[in-house]
Amino acid sequence: MFAVLLLSIQQVGSCQVIKLKKPTIPGSGSTNNNASNVSNTEMVSALRDALSQGINNGADKVSKTDGYFKNTAIKILMPDDVKNVESKLRQLGMGSMVDKAILSMNRAAEQAAKESKPIFINAIKNMTITDAVSILKGSDNAATTYLRNNTSVQLTEKFTPIIDKALENTQATKYWSDVFTNYNKIPGVQKINPDLSKYVTQRALDGLFKMIADEELAIRKDPVARTTDILKKVFGINW
Repeated sequence: MFAVLLLSIQQVGSCQVIKLKKPTIPGSGSTNNNASNVSNTEMVSALRDALSQGINNGADKVSKTDGYFKNTAIKILMPDDVKNVESKLRQLGMGSMVDKAILSMNRAAEQAAKESKPIFINAIKNMTITDAVSILKGSDNAATTYLRNNTSVQLTEKFTPIIDKALENTQATKYWSDVFTNYNKIPGVQKINPDLSKYVTQRALDGLFKMIADEELAIRKDPVARTTDILKKVFGINW
């Protein structure tokens, strides 16, 4: 059985230090095994490093050609609520048009991801000590969840014009219009034309956060992924 780590805060001079220690296990004959002291500055620095590493690696992966399109975990497909559109058009021999629309949406997301790094990195500067403790003691994607909760509105606002421009560059807007214009001509169907920009923006951000979460998990679980001394020290502790 893993011993539960106890968290106590000691005041050392003018600086608080987070002290972690394993409780004595009855009959073990040992006390305070593997004690580690991590300062507030080290905690925040490590988490900023972890998020920056996750952002850099995650954005690099998805911003490459096929970064979204050939990654089944984040590939942008037709919205679930218009699957009948895709199915109907494919039945009518218009599958190529649908495929072009799907490809162009993913290309737009790949283009936009290239511009995401500075937006994300700027968002981690205001992390507090309370945030750091909560993240380190949290789930395997706690840092990514913190990032999403604290930046989603701002990121969406900044990401949308990037996506809009990318949609034009990849002709996604044209293909999307072609798909729904042709669908809406089919007799008896309910006319539909979802918000392309909103949909692709949200899916692009979801995919990017998914990749950042994967990077965070690697840092938490795999010592090899801890590329700096501060990451090794802080994430080497069983919080």
